[in-house]
Amino acid sequence: MNSSRSIRNLVFTALFAALFVALSAVKIPLSFSSVPITLQNLAVMLAGAFLGARLGFASITIILLLAATGLPLLHGQGGLAYMTGTTGGFLLAFPLEALAIGYLVGKIINSRITSNRIATIILLFLVFEVFGSLASYVLGVPWMMHKLDFTFAKAMSVGCYPFLPLDAVKAVVATAITMSLMPFLSISRPQASRQQSL
Repeated sequence: MNSSRSIRNLVFTALFAALFVALSAVKIPLSFSSVPITLQNLAVMLAGAFLGARLGFASITIILLLAATGLPLLHGQGGLAYMTGTTGGFLLAFPLEALAIGYLVGKIINSRITSNRIATIILLFLVFEVFGSLASYVLGVPWMMHKLDFTFAKAMSVGCYPFLPLDAVKAVVATAITMSLMPFLSISRPQASRQQSL
């Protein structure tokens, strides 16, 4: 039983790591910002929701570590120079976001709140929006200020505000996917049958 569970966890971790790489390939550069529009944080949201805190964190961290060695896994780029570049703060935030989302989504799906569909949708959206979107700017914006010698206002105007509407759309998409595949969470999340969120 433990062996089959370990294999299952490994497979799902690899699948969501691959999803993170695939969605990283979607990159829309902006003329006014060094931060492109990507779908990376959507992958982070889904990894946390479907893998739980521990495996969600692991799936994103693995890719970042591999990218740091030089493998072109993020927008076709990699290496320490890229990892510590302008978007380095956002990259550092991703595993932590997956960790928080995994923990909080676990709390939601293991609570009685799931009997109320509307409340579940609202809570999931808030978790994805706050911890899958807004939290990334906590590390991303100061790092951009440091790398580009921007003021806080300048960093927010080019590295935060323009992305908020699309981030909200990603949170809606993550919520819709999670709700539609809710029965699948008992398979993809480790030890979900024991009502554990990690």
